[in-house]
Parts: sequence; structure tokens; C-alpha cells
Amino acid sequence: MRTGVRLGIDVGKARIGVARCDLHGMLATPVETVPRAASGGGDIARILELATEIDAIELVVGLPLGMSGHRTPSTEDAENFAESLAAQLKRTDGAAAAISVRLVDERLSTVSAQGQLRQAGKKSKQSRGIIDQAAAVVILQHALDMERSRGEAPGTLVSQDSDQAAESDRS
Repeated sequence: MRTGVRLGIDVGKARIGVARCDLHGMLATPVETVPRAASGGGDIARILELATEIDAIELVVGLPLGMSGHRTPSTEDAENFAESLAAQLKRTDGAAAAISVRLVDERLSTVSAQGQLRQAGKKSKQSRGIIDQAAAVVILQHALDMERSRGEAPGTLVSQDSDQAAESDRS
């Protein structure tokens, strides 16, 4: 298991949930919900600011796939968002950044987060502001657990050199 803080990111059309883990990658916790910027990249800037503040080594972006593994309309959006993060990291450093970006299968993360919030006594209306953070926690915890069990980084590494993924691991 690699040592270092990671950010988990749940990309939505209106909001982006952000979670983080501890230095040893044991436990994911909620951080904040970032409003999705229509243009201008304010959302990306805020996420990179958070990554810098906590000295993150990696950004784990949830990749929404259908239950059978097929692509959905949200799949491309998440991929584009992850590629924008990676590109901005490169522009910030001028070279390959120390922070990597990975796409990790997020099937059922929002459903799982909603179930956990319901069990905690939160009603749907009360949980709107935190559901995205809870989904980011589920995504990041899943990635941490996969890495711990397999001994390798989960998901697909997003290349900083182009707009395509460079390395593909088992998800």
C-alpha cells in the first residue's frame, strides 16, 4: 500500500463531492461539496487547491458505468473532468506533476452513500448537500480497499501528456 493522502472525487452535473484519506490510506472521510462550474474551471481550481492544501499524491475520480459495465452519458463527462485535472496539474508544474489522477469504477457509489445516510437517520431532503461527499467517500474507500487487497494502484491512470488514458489497470 502506497503511503500518501488521496482525494476522492464524485463528479456530478451540478456538484462535485470531495473526500480525502489519511496518510496511510486506511480511511476516507468527507471534505466538501464543490459547485460544478459551467465554464472557467473554478471547480477544477478548487479541487487542485484542496489537493495542494493536504499535500495529496493522487486524485481518484469516480468513473460512472452502467451495471453491466457499459458507458453512460456521465462516463464521458467524468473522463473529460479527470483529463482536465491532469492537464491543469501539468500546466501548474510545467512538467509531469507529482499528483496523479486515476479513474476508478464507481458503480453503486451513490446508492451506497444514500443507504448509509438513510441508516444514519438523514432524510433525502436533508442529505442533498452531503450526498456528493458521501459518494466521494465510497469511491475513495473502495479504491483504497482494492489497492490494499491487490497490492497495486486501482483503476486507470489518466495521462498528463495527452487527453487519453495512458495506463490501464484492472478496475
